[in-house]
Amino acid sequence: MATQTRPDAAATIDTFPLNGTDYVEFLVGNAKQAAHFYRTTFGYELVAYRGPETGERETCSYVLQQHKVRLVLTSAFDPDHWINQHVRLHGDGVKDIALWVDDARGMYAIALERGAKSWAEPKISEDAHGRVITAAICTYGETIHTLVERSDYTGVFMPGFEPRSSELVTTPVGVQYVDHCVGNVELGRMNTWVKFYEDVMGFRNLITFDDKDISTEYSSLMSKVVASGNDRIKFPINEPAAGKKKSQIDEYLDFYRGAGVQHLAPAT
Repeated sequence: MATQTRPDAAATIDTFPLNGTDYVEFLVGNAKQAAHFYRTTFGYELVAYRGPETGERETCSYVLQQHKVRLVLTSAFDPDHWINQHVRLHGDGVKDIALWVDDARGMYAIALERGAKSWAEPKISEDAHGRVITAAICTYGETIHTLVERSDYTGVFMPGFEPRSSELVTTPVGVQYVDHCVGNVELGRMNTWVKFYEDVMGFRNLITFDDKDISTEYSSLMSKVVASGNDRIKFPINEPAAGKKKSQIDEYLDFYRGAGVQHLAPAT
């Protein structure tokens, strides 16, 4: 099969409107160290924090931002906390690709009606700056999508987080916004997850790559790119293909121990 692009992509009606990527959350072994890495290497700015100093006794989270890209780096303290169990199994990695919406409760209900599984029921969080409504659904592997409604909130990030800055001088590299997030899934599961995004979120298949399009002498993969109705969210979904040696997707699945987010691609 050659590369294919849907000719009617622009005519697709948006049945699950998304405003954009709200944040991407990484579960890591050492959130403070990870935050330092992203700040010194990529020039992200520390904007918010939640942890023991703010009254949170089980986890700590550093919120970094550069233009419209917001990263949340989270660690847990108790070795038996589910976050540490996740990190022990997978290593540091993306847990949550959060999506900015106008009606978190309504869109959560629609997603469940269309076949999505719930990760977290709708929750209202409030502080002096207003309220944020969140709900979350499951996608491939142990990845989730939190739906974030923040139209009534003026704080730096979320209730429970405090503004935080640092004297560390960083140099932004020019990151502008999240262009796409790539998911790696098991052989034979690519079409399943493409259909999930089509059925649940009304995404459309923008383009398809087969093993002849993305390959080397030794490794190859297959990929389909799905996008939201307004094209603000794009998710390539990869699965392995046969080659002389193990596909890079198989290597990911082996080392990560399952399906998950391969990479986050910011536009510059």
